[in-house]
Amino acid sequence: MFSCTCYLFSTNSQSWEKGRQDCRDRGADLVIIDSSEEQEFLTKNIRKDTWIGLTDRDNEGTWKWTDETPLTLAYWWTKQPDSGGGDPQWGEEDCAHFIYGTKMTENWNDQRCDAALQWICEKIT
Repeated sequence: MFSCTCYLFSTNSQSWEKGRQDCRDRGADLVIIDSSEEQEFLTKNIRKDTWIGLTDRDNEGTWKWTDETPLTLAYWWTKQPDSGGGDPQWGEEDCAHFIYGTKMTENWNDQRCDAALQWICEKIT
């Protein structure tokens, strides 16, 4: 619990979409981060790279949360998001995740949505 929200930190690793479906099956969704306090709480509790509910799959470069709200508060890692830098080996990087072990103020990265990472579900109580 943090504030009036329950979180589930998965121990499994799957694609962004499968992580999101797991959250939905639990009556929740992938986490939407809307304050520096929430960002700090989540950063302190992750143990691996972890999906968050942010994507630009609908429109490259326009990042939106799973509830369709636009990104206004961001904690991107240096030179991110970069959609793989145009290098075909990385493919399209349209889903966002926490990078474990980096500074709270810059620990988001864009990644291929089919990469296998853990995820965080959020349910407002």
